[in-house]
Parts: sequence; C-alpha cells; structure tokens
Amino acid sequence: MRGPPRLRKGPARHIRTPIAGPPPSSYLSLMTPAAASVEKLAPPLHFDAVVTPHRSLSRKGFIIVMSLVAGVNFAAGLLFLLHGAWPVFGFCGLDVALVYWAFRANYRAARAHETVQMSDDELRVRRVDRKGRARAWSFQPYWVRLELHEYPDESTELYLVSHGKALEVAHVLSPAERLDFARALRAALRSLKEHPPAQ
Repeated sequence: MRGPPRLRKGPARHIRTPIAGPPPSSYLSLMTPAAASVEKLAPPLHFDAVVTPHRSLSRKGFIIVMSLVAGVNFAAGLLFLLHGAWPVFGFCGLDVALVYWAFRANYRAARAHETVQMSDDELRVRRVDRKGRARAWSFQPYWVRLELHEYPDESTELYLVSHGKALEVAHVLSPAERLDFARALRAALRSLKEHPPAQ
C-alpha cells in the first residue's frame, strides 16, 4: 500500500519520504476557482511564469518531417501506380493524412498552459485547456506556502498550500524544472513577505 508523505511544518521545503504515495486527503480539496478572476494579473508583478507542456518538435522540424513522410509515400505510391496497383497510391496518401492529423492534434494539445502570477496582494494560478477555456485559483501570498513532495522514484509534486487546502502547480514540468520553478517562486514569496509594499 502506498501511504501519504510525512509533512514537516515550515516554509517552502523539500519533503522526503521512504514510502511513495499521494498527498494527504485534505490536499485533494482544491482552492475553489469560483472566487478568482480568470484574467491575468496586471503589472507590476513580483512573479510571472508561464508553464507549457514540453514539445520536442519545432514548427520547422514538423515541416521537415511532413515533407519526408509525404515524399516517401508519394514515391512508393507512384511506384505501385506504375505497376498497376493504383489502390496502394490512395493508401499512401491516407498515411500522410493520418500522420498530419496526429501532429496537428499534438500541437493543439500544446496550446494548454498554466500561468502563475503574484502581485502585491494576490497569487493567481490560471489554467487554459487545449480549447482555450480558462480557470483560475487565487491565494493570499502572505499566507500561502510551497510544499515539494519527493518520492523514491525521483518524481515530484509541487503544491501551493493555504488554510488547509492545496493546489498542485507546474505538473507538466520535469522534476529538475519543477525544482527550479519552486526555488524561484519561493524566493519571490520570501521577498514579498520580508519587504511588503508601502501602503
């Protein structure tokens, strides 16, 4: 059985546990998005990050790959056509269409992103799905803290925690990227708490 990680009180920190497991059940109660605006925060900001899914193939790479796929399939289809097997030419064209559709679906999925922004009095997490629909969660930066859960398989989870509720952020990042993100956000939170803006 996988058990929950053990938590230590304090500011943002690394949490290590000998038994990998999900966060406590209270962590499944997310900060409600209903009270937060789905718009981005306006400057000036103490922290402003956009988290996007990793996409290994650039637009230029996509064009090159599709050109190669189309060229090979056209040549093969033409060869079969010259030998009288004309239906194969159509199937080669279908292969190109399917590869193109798969890449386009992947690129549409990559439109999803998450923004984490912090102003003088609000820390807002905004998520946009692949269809452009946005949701947002709002935290009071003076009360929120970071908790990074580290598991034996080297995977990690980063949570914003406040008043007994939590929200996972930066889920699409690699463990190393998530650690860098946590350090940057922790530094911004510490700076705001130690040097609050003049009223």
